[in-house]
Amino acid sequence: MRKMSRLTWDEAKITAFQKALVSWYEANKRILPWRENTEPYRIWVSEIMLQQTKVDTVIPYFNRFMTQFPTMESFVEADEADILKAWEGLGYYSRVRNLQTAMKQVITEFSGTVPHDLATILSLKGVGPYTAGAILSIAYNQAEPAVDGNVMRVIARVLEINEDIMKASTRKIFEEVLYQLIDKTSPAAFNQGLMEIGALVCTPTKPMCLLCPLQSFCEAHKNGVETNYPVKIKKVKSKTKELLSIIVFSEDGKIAIEKRPETGLLANMWQFPTIEIAKKENKEVAKLQFLHTYGLDVLLEEEPIAHIKHVFSHLVWKMDIQVATLQSAETRENWYFATEEEMARLAFPVPYQKMWQAWKEFKGEEHDEQSSTSNRK
Repeated sequence: MRKMSRLTWDEAKITAFQKALVSWYEANKRILPWRENTEPYRIWVSEIMLQQTKVDTVIPYFNRFMTQFPTMESFVEADEADILKAWEGLGYYSRVRNLQTAMKQVITEFSGTVPHDLATILSLKGVGPYTAGAILSIAYNQAEPAVDGNVMRVIARVLEINEDIMKASTRKIFEEVLYQLIDKTSPAAFNQGLMEIGALVCTPTKPMCLLCPLQSFCEAHKNGVETNYPVKIKKVKSKTKELLSIIVFSEDGKIAIEKRPETGLLANMWQFPTIEIAKKENKEVAKLQFLHTYGLDVLLEEEPIAHIKHVFSHLVWKMDIQVATLQSAETRENWYFATEEEMARLAFPVPYQKMWQAWKEFKGEEHDEQSSTSNRK
């Protein structure tokens, strides 16, 4: 028996809560591509994509991913470069690497069948309690809770749970409550209903309580303190890095790019030559840094063509983007000159996609200015 935690409702109230939630979900659920069927592979991919990413962002990625890798076998057999390219722009790239590793394990150890017991599925790389609960409830209709941010917000308001949701121990409280609340006949609809209400109705700052099917059960609404929940202690301020990245071409029109290390932030992704700089770094110091780091002897243009800010979960990059003229280049293992066709097949993190777009816009503006000058002559 699981210990009781925070829930004092009787069976009649629990049943009424379940009915209100499941009925609302069946009538109001969004049409989403991963809801077309409950094939475990599709559910698993969608849940990993949806971690810290909005539904509207995920939809086109999921559709393209399923076209490129329609089966678990096709995904497992794919080159890492191809899966990173398919994931390009979603961020948190370790997710897709872990996903491939875990699915290889499913192929080799479980004959291609995604495990349907909690202990085994939790043993897979990158599968935590939320992902396990989502797969088991949605794909296998098992009464396992799936506690994500939306779910914690809804339940924190319904029951006025005061613990900080940023603490790992708090998640256990929500899991214990949901083991008692979950509809054992319709766990898939129950879990997805909580997620859907959190996404569409019980939103962080302006919950639409008048539209909520759980309003009569909600303690926070009854007391007029909906926005006090969930309790979330502010995180430590992120570290900021000042970076300088350059666009530099070889004589034959190829562009210098670098592959990041195999471990750490954005592992194995591609980027343009980048150095960390002090806020008031002068060009000569930056020039020496590029020479030392990359063996690239370059002349930097006077002004950056763009400024890019990119926020990670624990880190902020503030990037100056500059055009550089190549004077000479040493051959180094960590970078090389690529054609634009090659670059289109390689996976670049979002800040470097923005950088490349900034260069194309700058080049276009430069071309327009030249055309305008020519026309005036």
